Amino acid sequence: FRDVSFTYDGAETPALSHVSFTVEPGQTVALVGPSGGGKTTAASLIPRFWDVSSGAVLVGGVDVRDMDPHALMDQIAFVFQNSRLFKTSILENVRAARPEATREQVLAALMAAQCGDILEKLPKGMDTVIGTEGTYLSGGEQQRVSIARALVKRPRILILDDALSAVDAKTEQDIWQSLRGVFAGGTSGIVVAHRVSALQNCDEILVLERGRIVEHGTHEQLMALGGVYHSLYSMYGAFDG
Repeated sequence: FRDVSFTYDGAETPALSHVSFTVEPGQTVALVGPSGGGKTTAASLIPRFWDVSSGAVLVGGVDVRDMDPHALMDQIAFVFQNSRLFKTSILENVRAARPEATREQVLAALMAAQCGDILEKLPKGMDTVIGTEGTYLSGGEQQRVSIARALVKRPRILILDDALSAVDAKTEQDIWQSLRGVFAGGTSGIVVAHRVSALQNCDEILVLERGRIVEHGTHEQLMALGGVYHSLYSMYGAFDG
């Protein structure tokens, strides 16, 4: 992000104002802060859900606005809190991100996303069609399958926006264990964090307030600073206010 500012149509104040930061290959950066601080907006500018008002978002040194949209999306995978699945099989839901993926690759992604217990209870395993014959998945189960869909893509950039909010603490840590291997392979991670537990797995924390980065560092550094991060952590133990 190079001096990025962004204002939504019709808004009087910018959602992001002069934001600059770099995420290196293999690095995971968390975006935290109070509601409306600009976390999700920043993450959404990378795949060009919107374009910057000024400044630039660069991937591999290239402005995303100068990249072929398909080439850009081939490099990015994202999982949001309310990710939804299609009314088709688990297999095809995961393959939606990479149609040429083999069954073995899909299964590996599902296992990495801790979906083994989901497959065991489904009548036809990953060939089970969601939404038929009373087969439905909980919010946390849908999140896990959505993570598998992102992982099978083998992205250069993985964006997680509150993507583990509906899973239990043990499953969350197991998923993070799998994600460490993904990031070790050179994938860059952008984590919009709404829970403290996610921060333990990130290399750097950026604190956004009113569209600006007001603090950055590790959890320990930010707590010692005694500023916005310390106040949010002490008050809520989370970052959504």
